[in-house]
Amino acid sequence: MTDTPTQLFIGGAWLDAADGATMPVDDPATGEILCHIADAGPKDARLAEEAAVQAQEEWARTAPRARSEILRRAYEIILDRTDELAHLMTAEMGKPLSEARGEVAYAAEFFRWFSEEAVRIDGGAGILPDGRNRMLLSRRPVGPCLLITPWNFPLAMGTRKIGPAIAAGCTMILKPAPQTPLSSLALAAILKEAGLPDGVLNVVTTSRAGEVCEPLLRGGRMRKLSFTGSTAVGRLLLAQSAEAVVRTSMELGGNAPFIVFEDADLDKAVDGAMLAKMRNMGEACTAANRFFVHHSVAEEFGRRLAERMGGLVVGPGTRDGVDVGPLIDRTGRGKVEDLVADAVERGARVLAGGRTPEGPGCFYPPTVLTDVSPESRLMDTEIFGPVAAILTFDDEDEVVRRANDTPWGLVGYVFTEGLDRALRISERLEVGMVGLNTGLVSNPAAPFGGVKQSGLGREGGRVGIDEFLEYQYLAVPVG
Repeated sequence: MTDTPTQLFIGGAWLDAADGATMPVDDPATGEILCHIADAGPKDARLAEEAAVQAQEEWARTAPRARSEILRRAYEIILDRTDELAHLMTAEMGKPLSEARGEVAYAAEFFRWFSEEAVRIDGGAGILPDGRNRMLLSRRPVGPCLLITPWNFPLAMGTRKIGPAIAAGCTMILKPAPQTPLSSLALAAILKEAGLPDGVLNVVTTSRAGEVCEPLLRGGRMRKLSFTGSTAVGRLLLAQSAEAVVRTSMELGGNAPFIVFEDADLDKAVDGAMLAKMRNMGEACTAANRFFVHHSVAEEFGRRLAERMGGLVVGPGTRDGVDVGPLIDRTGRGKVEDLVADAVERGARVLAGGRTPEGPGCFYPPTVLTDVSPESRLMDTEIFGPVAAILTFDDEDEVVRRANDTPWGLVGYVFTEGLDRALRISERLEVGMVGLNTGLVSNPAAPFGGVKQSGLGREGGRVGIDEFLEYQYLAVPVG
């Protein structure tokens, strides 16, 4: 931990908080403090805002190829330091090292993808219908951005937002989650090493999010907010953004249905369930939350899933052979415990797990519940833990209605061997993404995002850079 930055990164310099405040970063596997880092307040936010605003004009004029090459160099540095970054991520967040290494590769890919998109920003030209004017369209950076990232994918959520902002020519203030700030600070150091000019990226770590973010959103100098987190916080940030009409994109909560039809290949379905449920210990907005399984295969599916999940090894992420690390903190684990207890009280049977282990750390075992009541709280609550809740269904209309009966609409999973049914059900699901016979949908080359209260806009893919660009229309008289 001695080589990891612990200060704020503002205007290209590493700084202590103006009031000298610090905050601890905990290891969720032991409960011990890893280190203390700078805890920013309003003065630091204003300093970061000034740095981003001052750097914006020159950065916007930087050649697209120059921006591209900075991202490409950063991509290569990240890959060169995979083990170092993976250990850092596991220390502050808890995921097993194998998953952390996978996230490093995933995070780096956003920089490679947007390094290629930086040189493909285009516009348009043509004669307007009345023939009087030519229309010239150009695309400009939206301006200084506030980026707010969550703790569950601390490196990848940073690159997914920073990559398109750099490619588009925007300056930034990044506020990472207080539980996992070290990955973001390491990323800032890498970008500085890759040649990113001072002031383009500013990282403000804080436990005082309201004091830091609200003035930035209401002040009128930030022109873009990109937020990943809970729907409740997203609503609050939208309200704060309205006063200065700040452009927003949001990736919010999920309540993903996982639908297994009677003709599904159960080997594929169980493999898909393990990916969709257990990636990141279930602490993912894309995690399967509600398992709807046709009554004719529900018993066999539940047995196989319980066998697989019950066989996973739980322990500190740094230990060899560990499949499931700790949850992020005791609050997160307590929520999972309460949801499972509520389901059991309403008649659910526990096929695997369900009991909190003794000892230090925030561990919770992979758990499979069957005979789950639709009234259980975990049916309309994002679990964010390693719990699979199985319900049965009889026909298509019923399962589609129940799958869509939620304010969220991020992702859904469908397992069937029938092509017509696959397309029909996918088109009826009110979600932004569908995993068809697969439990993994995230990819830097694909647009990520949802509908309803799961968010606004898309990240990644060819459209990901659009969130950071504005159109300018120039009318030129003909003749």
